[in-house]
Amino acid sequence: MKIIKTNIIPARQSFAKAKGDHVLNYEAICVFTAIGFFLDQDTYYKDEVCLRAGTINTIDESGYLIKSEPWFQWHHSPRDISFNDALTEFTVLFESIIDKQVVDKKVILPLSGGLDSRTQAAALNYLNKDVESYSYSFENGYNEARISKQIADACNFPYESFKIPRGYLWNCIEELSKINQCYAEFTHARQMAVVDTLKPKGDMFLLGHWGDVLFDATTKQQLSIEEEVNLIIKKIAKPGGLQLANALWKSWDLEDNFEWYLRDRVKSLLSQIHIKNSSAKIRAFKSMYWAPRWTTANLSVFESVHPISLPYYDNKMCEFICSLPEEYLADRRLQIAYIQKRNKKLSEIVWQEQKPFNLNNFNLNKSPYNLPYRISNKLYRILNNIMGKPYVQRNWELQFLGKANNDNLKTHIYNDSFYTLVEKQIVDGIYQSFKEEDNVQFSHPLSMLLTLSLWQKNNS
Repeated sequence: MKIIKTNIIPARQSFAKAKGDHVLNYEAICVFTAIGFFLDQDTYYKDEVCLRAGTINTIDESGYLIKSEPWFQWHHSPRDISFNDALTEFTVLFESIIDKQVVDKKVILPLSGGLDSRTQAAALNYLNKDVESYSYSFENGYNEARISKQIADACNFPYESFKIPRGYLWNCIEELSKINQCYAEFTHARQMAVVDTLKPKGDMFLLGHWGDVLFDATTKQQLSIEEEVNLIIKKIAKPGGLQLANALWKSWDLEDNFEWYLRDRVKSLLSQIHIKNSSAKIRAFKSMYWAPRWTTANLSVFESVHPISLPYYDNKMCEFICSLPEEYLADRRLQIAYIQKRNKKLSEIVWQEQKPFNLNNFNLNKSPYNLPYRISNKLYRILNNIMGKPYVQRNWELQFLGKANNDNLKTHIYNDSFYTLVEKQIVDGIYQSFKEEDNVQFSHPLSMLLTLSLWQKNNS
């Protein structure tokens, strides 16, 4: 027998065999295409399961899951504590976690224009750790590297910026499909474009994933169970994803209706979380099912080069979150206060989500204060389009737009082998809708078809 204890938010997916026939789990695959990740224990096959987060699992000699019991339950137990005391506790906890994870290793720190990596930068700088930092921006996209370099300079970190080039995916898609086992679609793994360059930079990655979920409110209203389900489905269902899932559901002749099925699954899982506060409850749902099956899936790209550590994934951090009043978590209050406390220069740098404002004045990001920036930014995009350099905002634009990208894409999704899984009529419908109707709406289902085609190729 083997015992596997999974973390509250696992940094990697663990799988086991389950009783039943080795047949495709068509219902699970439909959910995957709709939301971009497998839900709960689902995998491609009915006789294989992913171990749940926060559980102790008994697995026999043949690899079958015999028993799974939770060792942690998400809860909402806010203490009577002042904000300043909560900030002090967060400061001690966050820095102790990073100190323990890093020790004396040389850190590779990905920087962005947001708060999660900036909070880590403040801690690493205060703890005087050895850091190599980097960031990447889209070709013809927003220059996120400008913000990242300012963060690195404020902390005296060595820094390098990269441009993510158009069509990089096609040179590494086979490798990526084996690294993440096709448990996440491919256009979000930008790190694949630079991963080889990062190999000599340090000993480990320190990653800021999931801080934005833990340290913010998911809703500021108290909702009914039906309203909570509606909100979750609105957050997880991707544009065009339901359309593809419905088409596959019908083509595979599954019972009832896909959207009813998805709603029932979400409602059942949500009902098992015994938290009254809607914001805390939805955060728990996302941390139990979204983080381990979507966010975690592409962490394997980083891990293929160096070990990874994730301060926000730490068990003690999750337990700490459960003990705080929601108003301290809302609007990123704790992270902002921590950055202002540890490094004032960092708080004065533009916050990308609130550009052109920073952590000290982002409350001005409203009319009329933000009108000059909005006007100039729109003019910049118009001029770029006139000059034949359309402004890139999304991952898929680098991979699916243009003739070379289109040719590579069609090579993967238009082949007789793939049609044994997905009917050609469905492939045609999604592809043509992307080309002729709305490429934003149909970029996700097109990416899911690409993912399924690689999975089918690797497992045929």
